[in-house]
Amino acid sequence: MNRKEIVFRKLGCDAINGERSFTQLALSRELGISLSAVNGAVKELKEVNAVAARRRGFDVVALDRLLLYWATHRGLKRDIAYQTRAEMPIRDIERSMPDGVAFTGYTGYRFTFDEAPADYSEVYLYATESALEQIKKRFGPSERQPNLIVMRCDDYLGGEISKGKLDKSSVCPAQLFADLWNMGQWYAKDFVDALSKRLGI
Repeated sequence: MNRKEIVFRKLGCDAINGERSFTQLALSRELGISLSAVNGAVKELKEVNAVAARRRGFDVVALDRLLLYWATHRGLKRDIAYQTRAEMPIRDIERSMPDGVAFTGYTGYRFTFDEAPADYSEVYLYATESALEQIKKRFGPSERQPNLIVMRCDDYLGGEISKGKLDKSSVCPAQLFADLWNMGQWYAKDFVDALSKRLGI
């Protein structure tokens, strides 16, 4: 993901967990991103009234606007590092993943909420460099329609994975929303609608 999206993810994830107040300097330090990049991302969110400035920082005032803005600007396809077709049931593909991954999309939703609003035929996930190499060796290439799509994770997400901070080995609901929004299968809408209800947006 680009730096702007990393900021959007942090704000969205924290806001869902009840943290709505931030400072740009603290975000810059935590995310390892320049202050000017954080400022640019926050400025865009101010323009759509998703955040509001205060004396020493800013607040997320409209989670729905933040998530929808990110979803419509999410560059999911450009993050794909590897895709292939695994000739096995979806549940077996999910169980075959090494350490060092974070599930998103349909699997991420199912793992997070212990249910799925529709059947699905693809596994989407983020992987650290070492996990990505293991997945490539395990599944190899394929010319057929892919059902295993792997995105390379950024340094911050990679750190969260390595430290075991992810709930149920899945990305946070904010990233889940933005990613699902950009998936092309017909049932993606069922997942987006279900997640929207859960998030109250």
